[in-house]
Amino acid sequence: FRHIMPDFDAMGTQMGLYTWIKDNFPNKEVRFLGDNHVTFTPRLFPETERLNDEWFKEPFLAIIIDTANTSRIADPRWKKAKYKIKIDHHPDVEEFGKISIVNTTMAAASEVVVNMILTVKGDYHLSKEAAQYFYIALAGDSGRFQYNSTTPHTFAVAKELVKTGFVLSDVYRKMYFKKIEDLRVTAYVLNNFNVSEHGVAYYVLSADIQKELNITSERGKENVNIFSNIDGINVWCSITEDSKDNCYRVSIRSKEKAINQVAAKYEGGGHAQASGAKLKSLDVLPNFIQDLDTLFVE
Repeated sequence: FRHIMPDFDAMGTQMGLYTWIKDNFPNKEVRFLGDNHVTFTPRLFPETERLNDEWFKEPFLAIIIDTANTSRIADPRWKKAKYKIKIDHHPDVEEFGKISIVNTTMAAASEVVVNMILTVKGDYHLSKEAAQYFYIALAGDSGRFQYNSTTPHTFAVAKELVKTGFVLSDVYRKMYFKKIEDLRVTAYVLNNFNVSEHGVAYYVLSADIQKELNITSERGKENVNIFSNIDGINVWCSITEDSKDNCYRVSIRSKEKAINQVAAKYEGGGHAQASGAKLKSLDVLPNFIQDLDTLFVE
């Protein structure tokens, strides 16, 4: 199991652990559940398995990956598990599971899991396929090793994954693959972003604009990092209307200052330099930007 609206880390860690367990315990029945991703599936990850409710009537173990709180677990049938294990790297805002393995010093859930795999006693094999999934997760959640969450340990884990022999250039090509029509979205963002007085850059993608650009709400944050490493921009955000949930989903990134406390104020949370939030309407957008702006008032 992993969180809804999955990212590189959620899907990569899930599939990496699934593959590792299948490789080392071939007699075990292992399943992976959750919603598919609009672009990652099937380019990077296989279609999620579909299980009927009958399967969950037998005792099973649920391993929940990269998910800080139970409301964000993608399939509610995790609750039927006889035994539950939580493995995460986000702030531990909600304790759940018989075993909870949370390490907030690590850049990705992938790093937590691979660290366990590399240190566990026994003759276990880390295959090229499993390592590639874990690497996708690690590179994705560390911003290709550029975020402050990246440590020497992160690079040490990456080294062990790369040693299995997968081709790095193939991985990055698949991760950041774009189509020509995607440039229209980028062009819209570059022509319609705003920057506040203290360097908070943001763009808004309404439902009408998404329809015009032929994208779904899940893809709204794809261009958020265009604004990283720009002089005068301290925080950058994508603000995307989600018509299904009647809200605006916000992805927030920061150069240095911690922004997760502001995110928590707006029904979100996450890491110090990478968080998510939710706005009930654009009426609260000025307050949200002001709260981020305040972080940079001397």
